Amino acid sequence: MFPKTLIVAIAFLALVSMACGITIDLPVKDVNVGSTQTDEIFVPPIETSESVDVSIAFGAGELTIDPGADQALIEGTAVYNVKDFKPDIIVSGNEVRLETGDLEIKGIPNFSDNYRNEWDLKLGDQPMDLTIGAGAYQGNYEFGGLALNSLHISDGAAQVGVSFSSPNPVEMDSLRYDTGFSNVELRDLANSNAEEVVFKSGAGDYTLDFSGELQRDMDVTIDTGFSSVKIIVPSGVSARVFFEGGFSNVDVRGDWEKSGGEYTNPGEGPEISINVNAGAGNLELRNR
Repeated sequence: MFPKTLIVAIAFLALVSMACGITIDLPVKDVNVGSTQTDEIFVPPIETSESVDVSIAFGAGELTIDPGADQALIEGTAVYNVKDFKPDIIVSGNEVRLETGDLEIKGIPNFSDNYRNEWDLKLGDQPMDLTIGAGAYQGNYEFGGLALNSLHISDGAAQVGVSFSSPNPVEMDSLRYDTGFSNVELRDLANSNAEEVVFKSGAGDYTLDFSGELQRDMDVTIDTGFSSVKIIVPSGVSARVFFEGGFSNVDVRGDWEKSGGEYTNPGEGPEISINVNAGAGNLELRNR
């Protein structure tokens, strides 16, 4: 896990870098750490014939999400020792929002090294459109078997692992991931059953592994800055990779065949079409 003071500093510097030409003179604001609290989180199933819109807004800390909420839409715990990290649950019709409580900071947050903000959540099998927004944090997500119609994850400076260990029982329209300066690994993406995958990032280290059961054609777009990108496709799965940009090195191993700016992984059945746009960095193509 990133040191907590480091990820907060990175997140702040990222914000500053986007404000080119603006002079910022902000005071440092201490964030008081108190006794450790544990809150139970429980959201019952929503009575609707439509997909449920679930939104999770998380700040700094550690967020874990797994399947397995048998009698709930969401259940789990939140452990924190900053009172304003207390989670809020808002339910309106078929929309559910779980968010970190009010933490108003004027200036640069000065978290002590011993602050805690850890959410451990389980999701139920009700069909949902899931949105996760986070800041500087560590995320561990297992979505295998969940009925996800869409998934959108966005974060700042993060260390995140996403896995689909078993197939999505419904067709996912779109899987989108937007990140800043991060280390992200997406595993078993074929099991997501997504028609479209969009991955956008700044600098960092990224792995997209398309293992799993590919049930239909998948269109993938990767837009990245100065970064290292690894793409893994199993042998025998039909895939094509096109790329534009300033990759200083393209490392190819396995069954991949090159023709001009196109790389092909020979196979049968549904096809994965991947378009990569990059500023600079390294691209690796691998088989599993």
